[in-house]
Amino acid sequence: MFMKVSSRQRVLTARQRRRRRRAERGPSGLSLLPWLLMGLGALSHLISGDAPNPWVGGLGLLAFNSLYIAIVFRAFDERARESRTTWVLLGLLGAVTFGLAIAYGREWLLLFPLLGLALGSVVRRGRNLVRITVPLVVAVGVVTIWKDTWDSFGIVYGTFVSTLVTAAILALDETVRKLRATQEELARSAVEKERLRFSRDLHDLLGHTLSVIVVKSEVVRRLAPRDLDAALAQVADIESVGRQALTEIREAVTGYREGSLATELDRARDALSSAGIEPVVRRSGPLLEPATEALLSWVVRESATNAVRHSGATRCEISVDGTVDRVRLTVADDGRGPAPGPPGSGLRGLRERLAAAGGTLDSGPGPEGGFRVTAELPVETSDPYEGEQRK
Repeated sequence: MFMKVSSRQRVLTARQRRRRRRAERGPSGLSLLPWLLMGLGALSHLISGDAPNPWVGGLGLLAFNSLYIAIVFRAFDERARESRTTWVLLGLLGAVTFGLAIAYGREWLLLFPLLGLALGSVVRRGRNLVRITVPLVVAVGVVTIWKDTWDSFGIVYGTFVSTLVTAAILALDETVRKLRATQEELARSAVEKERLRFSRDLHDLLGHTLSVIVVKSEVVRRLAPRDLDAALAQVADIESVGRQALTEIREAVTGYREGSLATELDRARDALSSAGIEPVVRRSGPLLEPATEALLSWVVRESATNAVRHSGATRCEISVDGTVDRVRLTVADDGRGPAPGPPGSGLRGLRERLAAAGGTLDSGPGPEGGFRVTAELPVETSDPYEGEQRK
């Protein structure tokens, strides 16, 4: 039973793949070949012996069919459709069609709608379609009325309809396929952005949390021989940090993490103190939107983590101030300064995120040594990555 279900699923999957490939390819020149059956009347006229100069008529009909097939197949290749050769072939098809209709009359007038099909497959939209269709229909009307009075006026209408309907259907199909391709590209872009968002969040979360755990573990190792109670308090902090990290990672995975700046400042103060760095935190200015606080929280987290791991500083100042329009966050330490080489991936990712939200992030040596990170954002902003997460 299991094997039968699996085989059926494989067959269905193969069919779905074939259908998808056919949909992506769209129609081809084969879809317009059955309409050549409209020329059977002209062929019957030749075979019955009623047509004068049958060899001329036969060669003309062969030329018409050959030109029609060449044009409709070239019409479904965008590069070939717009080439000069296609237009030359279309002109020759028009000349052959009018020549046969004028020479042989009634049954051969049915070649005019086929000429309209070929024209509509090549000229699918724009002013050229109207500029060519209107004179063509007028000329077809003159020849039709001349050769068969008003009895065959339906051929004029058929030529007009076949030209415009063919052009409209093929243009619509082309537009749909382009929209489908654009939709697939947007979906791929959304996936790539989500991967980038998640990698940034995971880097910032784990980098900060693991740095705090390492620092507190070193404190436990130093305190354990002489002050067991203090060491156990640090172990409890490590447990709390670990639990909080698990919660934040779950939130980052689901894409609904909104950082609180006050909470992040408290965490940064605790992490810096545990690493033996004196924290100085100042905050002033207007209340901030949640999205702005979330972006600044990431900057505080990354900067504090870098200070704990790399700076060798004894003091780190974090200040938040702003006006009614913009807010500025500055994190400065008195450590050894930036390491040689390009900035790390954490700061680079934050710079891209703030730039997408209309802000800036600068990092480098401070005026009195050490390392300094400055972030500026509009007071009311939105994190574009948060918007992608909620979709």
